[in-house]
Amino acid sequence: MICVFESYGGDIGWRHTESLITGMEVREVRPKVTLVVRMAASVGNYDYIVDWEFQTDGLIRVKVGLSGILMVKGTPYENMNQVFDGEDLYGTLLSENVVGVIHDHYITFYLDMDVDGSDNSFVKVNLQRQQTSPHESPRKSFLKATRTVAKTEKDAQVKLKLYDPSEFHVINPSKKTRVGNPVGYKVVPGATAASLLDPEDPPQKRAAFTNNQIWVTQYNRSEQWAGGLFAYQSHGDDTLSVWSNRDREIENKDIVIWYTLGFHHIPCQEDFPIMPTVSSSFNLKPVNFFERNPILRTPPNVESDLPVCSLVVST
Repeated sequence: MICVFESYGGDIGWRHTESLITGMEVREVRPKVTLVVRMAASVGNYDYIVDWEFQTDGLIRVKVGLSGILMVKGTPYENMNQVFDGEDLYGTLLSENVVGVIHDHYITFYLDMDVDGSDNSFVKVNLQRQQTSPHESPRKSFLKATRTVAKTEKDAQVKLKLYDPSEFHVINPSKKTRVGNPVGYKVVPGATAASLLDPEDPPQKRAAFTNNQIWVTQYNRSEQWAGGLFAYQSHGDDTLSVWSNRDREIENKDIVIWYTLGFHHIPCQEDFPIMPTVSSSFNLKPVNFFERNPILRTPPNVESDLPVCSLVVST
């Protein structure tokens, strides 16, 4: 199922308030309206809702929602007071004789972005602390950004790290803005998860695309599915990990970005029998793609734009 609709949830596109002169306040605000393309798919016992949200400032938000029926197993236990100390259920007792098992979900997105042309480069922008020199300043440190262009596919294998903050840009080095910055978009990760399975575990061999959260490969028409053509029978010899380890050149080439959105799921009683939707997302955000804020000229809302509600009294 696919549907397309416009969404306005009261979000703000941009705003600013100033009081330059006492008693003369200047306030400007613009609404954010989003075009949503939604797909819903039932895969076995689970339902997946995938939204592509196209915002007027050029940002694209990709959101995945999980719902449906949990994967469960039977148990002789009807209450947790029957479980022996030290015994692991590998899940949560959700109801009498029903255990919801611990599991993961991974959704990998194939992003053939072609930013202002097909020949692009992947740039890792690493945010670092720079110490000040003695007597240079009362400050002890400041921040700087170090840009590194990935030359080959192995250079672009990324494991996200909280204490190694980075941005991940896809740029067109041959197209520049008025002031000389290469036009681009950046992948902005949201909450995600990484696999904890042993690399030699058969399920992990098949799902080796979860070894990293971001991969970049040279475009190849036959490489479209991260788990390969026959994932259920795979021994791991036709996966994204294998393609990336060929280490082909990707600088200023037709490249594909792969982003894996992951969920660890430890079930709880509120998930049973039908799970409330749990969501996560990532963004594709313009970075020097426009010369300035592209929604500056968005007209403001006026009173006549607002819905009018009136009280109707029936007798």
